[in-house]
Amino acid sequence: MPNWSEVLNEINQLKVELNAQSPSDIVRRKYLKKLFEKTGRNVIAYYSGWLSKPNLEGIQITDEDKNAIMMAVHELDRSVGLDLVLHTPGGELPATESIIDYLHRMFGDDIRVIVPQIAMSAGTLIACASKEILMGTHSNLGPIDPQVRGVPAYGVIEEFRSAAEEIKEDPHKIHVWGPILSKYHPTFLSQCQNAIKHGREVALYHLENNMLKGITNVRTRRGRARRIVKGLTDYSGNGSHAKHIHIDECKKLGLRVKDLEKDPELQDIVLTVHHAFMNTCMNTPSFKIIENHLGRALVKLQVAQPVQG
Repeated sequence: MPNWSEVLNEINQLKVELNAQSPSDIVRRKYLKKLFEKTGRNVIAYYSGWLSKPNLEGIQITDEDKNAIMMAVHELDRSVGLDLVLHTPGGELPATESIIDYLHRMFGDDIRVIVPQIAMSAGTLIACASKEILMGTHSNLGPIDPQVRGVPAYGVIEEFRSAAEEIKEDPHKIHVWGPILSKYHPTFLSQCQNAIKHGREVALYHLENNMLKGITNVRTRRGRARRIVKGLTDYSGNGSHAKHIHIDECKKLGLRVKDLEKDPELQDIVLTVHHAFMNTCMNTPSFKIIENHLGRALVKLQVAQPVQG
């Protein structure tokens, strides 16, 4: 199985033999092309380097990414579908919804999402909007409970409910809850409620109209979609927005998941693609890469901070 050593050895060989300016780029593109040759489907990789470069502005899914995805889609034969290789901590819901809508306009329902390691939050939402998710035993999705200003919206709602119940039982507790609730802006509660409603609607719509489209009984299809969304938005059950949902749990929720291990050749190529992208994110200033199998890419670089004298 290709691994870190193979990727690094190939990069080092390129440095010596080709004196290449960007050997990491050459290796990534080689294996993206191999993935295309294996499946016969278009490949776009969306990689965030948040694991090695956390807290950078723009590390999450934003509206800016749509421009890069449009660039990656250009010149592709849209009739052969799309495999989206996804590695992201998530990001902005409106931007995510817009990207999903664009990809479906370009490729219809023929979109698969491949998760070599982690696709959290809005990344999970993108996966739910595909017809099928390819995962390994090491792959994870995450809860899709929305975050508003960095705070879990479901947590805010639960906190307000607890406060209301306790104050109703004992009015003196308003002195305890007052300082806690005062930190929220007057419209913050409604913002959280709207974010929850919006996120659920987006997830339900795409599950019903894409992943679960093959279920002909409308009631059955809708019920399964609701169970999936309930599981992915269960704030108290999941315990944390950062919870890692493994492949078996994804299947149990009702998501259409295909095991990468069932096709060892495909698994090897996908993992080598993953290692190549992770190597770039870890060992170069790159922190976000959106790239297709033709070598068209947008690579965002971390700007070096001036040294204080």
